[in-house]
Amino acid sequence: MSGIRKHFDMVVFDWAGTMVDFGSRAPVLALMEAFAGLGAPVDEAEARRDMGRAKADHVRAMFEQPRIAEAWRAAHGAAPDQAAVDRVMADLQAPMIRLAGETADLIPGAAETVARLRAQGLKIASCTGYTRQMMQAILDRAAAQGYAPDLTVCAHETPEGRPSPLMVYKACVDLGVWPLARVVKVDDAEAGVAEGRNAGCFTVGVAASGNAVGLAAEALSALDAKARADLLKAAGERLRAAGADIVVDTVADLIPALEAEAARRG
Repeated sequence: MSGIRKHFDMVVFDWAGTMVDFGSRAPVLALMEAFAGLGAPVDEAEARRDMGRAKADHVRAMFEQPRIAEAWRAAHGAAPDQAAVDRVMADLQAPMIRLAGETADLIPGAAETVARLRAQGLKIASCTGYTRQMMQAILDRAAAQGYAPDLTVCAHETPEGRPSPLMVYKACVDLGVWPLARVVKVDDAEAGVAEGRNAGCFTVGVAASGNAVGLAAEALSALDAKARADLLKAAGERLRAAGADIVVDTVADLIPALEAEAARRG
């Protein structure tokens, strides 16, 4: 046994911003649409701050931002409570399903990376802050493009979501993989990186295609070289601060990064 397989048995991928939806646009746009429809508009930075969490936890965390809480109070006459979270979640469902399906193009290199990992004998799992209903259109479209993980764990299918490690634990139990040190977690959001770290996985942050940059591929490539480099540097610093062992630009860079880690370990 040599190469990546000598040290790792499974890779657990996130979805939006990691394998599909370059820039992790769908959840941001859906949250902005839902909050605006309820009379308490939020901006992109506010919607992105707690990305990666289960969507109900994400909404709850948004209400902890003082400006959003005050906007909700002004619109509804009371501070946001669990009923407010439930109301946002009800209004979030339709735009989230619609936008998740519309943005489910695989990030370049995703299918090829998975094929190469499988050729070495690794299992492929995934987890997400999306609910199962939100994920269905994505799963179908990803499969049509050549990516179908062995297992997908969705938000609310474990007692806690990110940054807890329970979704990764469930994937390991269901696929019979242990120890956790032989699992790679790949994620673009700080909560998802923390999830991998808390699980004891070798954790890879994804900078260019993910939430920390938050730009579609065309918008990112249109920037001048310095602006792009500055954004990627800041994104990498955030992901490392969240616990990433290494950071790559996109999933297309994962195989060389894991090969380098395997060579370092010997």
